[in-house]
Amino acid sequence: MPSSENYSTLRNWLILLLPSLLGVFLFMTPIPAEKGLTIPVAVMANQLKMTLGSWMPYLLAFIVTVSAVLTLLVKLAKPVQVPSSSFAGKLFSPGWGWVVVRVLGAVFLLLVLSGQGPAFITSPATGALVLNDLLPVLFCVFVFAGLLLPLLLNFGLLEFIGTLMTKIMRPIFRLPGRSAVDCIASWIGDGSVGILLTSKQYEAGFYTAREAAVIGTTFSAVSVTFCIVVLGQVRLEHMFLPFYATICTAGLVAAIVLPYLPPLRGKPDTYIDGIDHMRAEGGQFSQTSVFSRAVAHGLHRASQASGFRATLREGIEAVLDMLFGVLPVIMAVGTLALVIAEHTSVFSILGAPFVPLLELLQIPYPDQAAKSVMVGFADMFVPSILVSEVPSELTRFVIAALSVTQLIYMSEVGALLLGSKIPVTLVDLFVLFILRTLITLPVIAGMAHLLF
Repeated sequence: MPSSENYSTLRNWLILLLPSLLGVFLFMTPIPAEKGLTIPVAVMANQLKMTLGSWMPYLLAFIVTVSAVLTLLVKLAKPVQVPSSSFAGKLFSPGWGWVVVRVLGAVFLLLVLSGQGPAFITSPATGALVLNDLLPVLFCVFVFAGLLLPLLLNFGLLEFIGTLMTKIMRPIFRLPGRSAVDCIASWIGDGSVGILLTSKQYEAGFYTAREAAVIGTTFSAVSVTFCIVVLGQVRLEHMFLPFYATICTAGLVAAIVLPYLPPLRGKPDTYIDGIDHMRAEGGQFSQTSVFSRAVAHGLHRASQASGFRATLREGIEAVLDMLFGVLPVIMAVGTLALVIAEHTSVFSILGAPFVPLLELLQIPYPDQAAKSVMVGFADMFVPSILVSEVPSELTRFVIAALSVTQLIYMSEVGALLLGSKIPVTLVDLFVLFILRTLITLPVIAGMAHLLF
């Protein structure tokens, strides 16, 4: 077996340490700001937003409209210049359901921008709110997240941390040690990336059906950068550290409990092809010390790291994927969810059973909070929008944290899970959404009462 000495060179140490430490600084290190503490990526995103100023709506309109037009063109015409295996082919050739959503997002955005069309779409409480308040923040965060997240993901930091966590994953979460890297990539990086990674591991025979379902629905968390967006929406950016600590605490409780409950408990512990391709846990290194093995894994990953150009290309592709793939979906789903929330009693009815629980947990304005609880199944941003004007900071904190820990929302994570080979159904996802809400809400409320 190889040992860390095979990879313990100055070059590999520098590749492991420098990008990883820079990534930790940009995404995880609190720095002072006007309203308290924030993180460097949030400062950079806010500066970009201020720089673009009044041009932002037109830039967003360009992106969302181009996304819809190119998606229709590639899907219908199938031009030979855009092979299906290329980045552009994958970006602009989603399933037909998502084609409709992208076109709908472009229509809604153009209606809002022009001031024409039905008032229930263009009003300041629905489409205009999504265009003017939500999308500009997302645009700026996506730019820096896409470009800079490879610093955390690609240079050995996750392999190092994941190996250290090997002895934790099996006894606590009933998952193989190898999954620690997937889980951390999902948690720190991006849930959609985590789901794709988990699906590939399942298809390759490294996870059983149950393990893949648990990882996909439990650890594919909203990234640090999305947390910044949610906090900004409820005007609590200065509470980033306690907010993220609350999310991690509630998320870990759910991750421990959910695998023992249906539907995850009933998933078969069988591999997709009947063969366990991961013969032994603990990786390929023979060191007896867990820390030494973690270092070896980190250095090994650093030795395989892509060069600057390849990393930059990966970052740019990630930015384009989020801008052209995610922004139209959020415009469409966010607007529709707000229209339903503002002009119907659907979410009030669905959320009514949560009013007594919120009252029991002593959450101020329980009726308004309950209305936002169930809308998280459609999209994770909308709950924070619905409570953004609630006077109580405690209530805004609880709903913002809950919307993140509910995890399964159909505008992204849910759709990716259903589209993958991970064995979960729409009913499974809805049940898991309810269970996550019931498990994490008391934890979040308890933390909130300690903070406020």
